[in-house]
Amino acid sequence: SELRTYLKRSLPEYMVPPYLVEVEQIPLTANGKVDRKALPEPQGLLQTTGEYVAPRSETEAKLAEIWQDVLGLSQPVSIRDDFFELGGHSLKATQLVARIQKQLDASVPLSEVFARPTVEMLAGYWETAAILERYEAISPAEPREAYPASPAQQRLYVVSQLDQKGMGYNMPQALEITGELDV
Repeated sequence: SELRTYLKRSLPEYMVPPYLVEVEQIPLTANGKVDRKALPEPQGLLQTTGEYVAPRSETEAKLAEIWQDVLGLSQPVSIRDDFFELGGHSLKATQLVARIQKQLDASVPLSEVFARPTVEMLAGYWETAAILERYEAISPAEPREAYPASPAQQRLYVVSQLDQKGMGYNMPQALEITGELDV
């Protein structure tokens, strides 16, 4: 923890590593570069921000569960643990936002995960601003023989008509069919 505190004073936040692993010698490739594949996995070396604090509300409990799942942790997440200190990064943050949207039917901007990196802070945002951005289920369209083209499909059609010799939107595929073909 002393080393992490020192690094936080000396480096920008994004450069402070989520895990610190002691190794006798850094493995190198034949070219003299760090052999990242030979480095030990940091599993079980979770850097928490302090003692475990259990979720106090249903929102915090749901967020902590999603947090734990996205980060692939076996132990429960404290509501005060920092997402990025637990091994989270920008791609995991996008997964977190997608899971929140899917499981809790609400939109949380990605920027809020960076601004509020603990379950406690994100739940505070959730209980105020996010409640205004709830999603409502879209009812399925009635079955019909043909459906109108979407704006994206219309655009692709127009572009294909302008450049009829182009092959930009072709997706070739070969199929091997065995047996008799009923055309």
